[in-house]
Amino acid sequence: MIAKQFLITGITMAVIAMLLSILFRIQLAYPDKSFPLLETLLGRFAPEGRLDPEFYLSLVTIHGTIMVFFVLTAGLSGTFSNLLIPLQVGARDMASPFLNMLSYWFFFTACVIMLSSFFVQKGPAGGGWTIYPPLSALPTAMKGSGLGMTLWLISMVCFVASSLMGGINYVSTVLNMRTKGMDLWKMPLTIWAFFLTAILGVLSFPVLVAGVVLLIFDRSFGTSFYLSDIVVNGQVMPFEGGSPILFQHLFWFLGHPEVYIVIMPAMGISSEIMSVNSRKPIFGYHAMVYSLIGITVLSFIVWGHHMFITGMNPFLGGVFMITTLIIAVPSAVKTFNWLATLWRGNIRFTPAMLFAIGMVSFFISGGITGIFLGNAALDINLHDTYFVVAHFHLVMGSAAIFGMLAGVYHWFPKMFGRMMDEKLGYLHFWLTFIGAYLVFFPMHFMGLDGVPRRYYAFTEFASMQRWLSVNMFITWAAIMSACAQVAFLYNFISSIFFGKKATQNPWQANTLEWTTPVEHLHGNWPGEIPSVYRWPYDYSKPGAEEDYILQTTPLSQTMSSNLPHDFEDNPAGLEALNKWTSTQKANEEVK
Repeated sequence: MIAKQFLITGITMAVIAMLLSILFRIQLAYPDKSFPLLETLLGRFAPEGRLDPEFYLSLVTIHGTIMVFFVLTAGLSGTFSNLLIPLQVGARDMASPFLNMLSYWFFFTACVIMLSSFFVQKGPAGGGWTIYPPLSALPTAMKGSGLGMTLWLISMVCFVASSLMGGINYVSTVLNMRTKGMDLWKMPLTIWAFFLTAILGVLSFPVLVAGVVLLIFDRSFGTSFYLSDIVVNGQVMPFEGGSPILFQHLFWFLGHPEVYIVIMPAMGISSEIMSVNSRKPIFGYHAMVYSLIGITVLSFIVWGHHMFITGMNPFLGGVFMITTLIIAVPSAVKTFNWLATLWRGNIRFTPAMLFAIGMVSFFISGGITGIFLGNAALDINLHDTYFVVAHFHLVMGSAAIFGMLAGVYHWFPKMFGRMMDEKLGYLHFWLTFIGAYLVFFPMHFMGLDGVPRRYYAFTEFASMQRWLSVNMFITWAAIMSACAQVAFLYNFISSIFFGKKATQNPWQANTLEWTTPVEHLHGNWPGEIPSVYRWPYDYSKPGAEEDYILQTTPLSQTMSSNLPHDFEDNPAGLEALNKWTSTQKANEEVK
């Protein structure tokens, strides 16, 4: 139930963020044109049918905040950690169900507070989703620095409280509540991804709270943690001694692990779906786990690559550059293993499988540009241009969204007991996949030409006017992508009530959640929780009767397909296998 709450709230917030992006894309495509409808919808925020420049920045700010935190963090981790951790490790419930419920309601409260900022006099927070001082630290700096910014900060404190309660729960459940036989090396990659994501969140989110509390002090109590030598409207402010760079350090110490908090659950989900639908074991299971652990550790020592142009000591910049390039290694390991899993597989192109492959595509195309931006010499030229927008919308935004959608299509039968419509799923995939590339790929070239991000209009600059037609093209591609989501929303909502009834194991998968009954019941399994005897990826095993073997099937029942390494920690089992093999050989000779 809590997974459904996270999912439906996340989808709602994603629709709102998408509509905000359409509003500011229209402004970028037609900067000099008046749209009376905008004034009707937005009132004082769109005088004479044109967006107010400060409200434009607020739209960008709230769009980014909702997508990064409320959709890709809470919507993705909250949904699938709650759904899959108890079911895939064999637990009746989370370690603390009450704390789990609280984590959702804190998230819901954060969403309400964030959206309420649209209804205050000066509008929602401005200053970008990273809310850098001084725009965020001075309530008088601009319209979006007033009450809207205060609501943003309160909302984020509620959100972090939600994330911490959820994260502690996920870690406790994975460590303490696994069923009999479920050791760490028998866990699906989804559980490894959720487990390590939760550790990342528990260690990094408190730093954002510290940064936000100091920001509230600067805004309300006259301190100057982030402010120094500020002049507002010709008046010298009394602040001295602070540094806005301090905020950047605190923000990005969370902000870079946040990138992996967003993408790692999508990696785990895609790994599981690719193995199931390739009818092959995941390639390099141990390497996949170690690469997830490597990403978790390295993500804490790369935050400075967001700050190459802050005047950082070049030696320190070099250290951050090296760690940034090193973190590409575990990411590349995962990519090659996904491709090797697909290679010569008996692939079933379900909508979930297409979205999982799409996730890999975006991860590759967006990740390659990360190598450009990780290089300090190149980043100084590309920083704060559309190249950065293109990079993180592909590698983090699109890849994580596709991982999330893959999970929705794959585990919808487990959540709602019904199947989604496949044809609508294919339509949704192709329109969204093509639309996302049409939106974000041209932005790389805009960035290489030096077009800066967050600008309200480029008509003032002769050198940038040539990109006006490209902005129009991107806007129409974005509108097409938005329309594609209507197919998904219709499919999702109608399938809950009218979809074809699901069988217990519609995808013929091995993991524990498919051993639970279709009808939901308290405690997940009607009787005793099943024991686990094998890893979750025994697909297409030579000698097996079927092309999948459930984790709950004892090795003694599958002697014809057992291999010596199945008994690594079980000498008696290996002896029984050798005895069975020699008996079979003797029988063959007698025949």
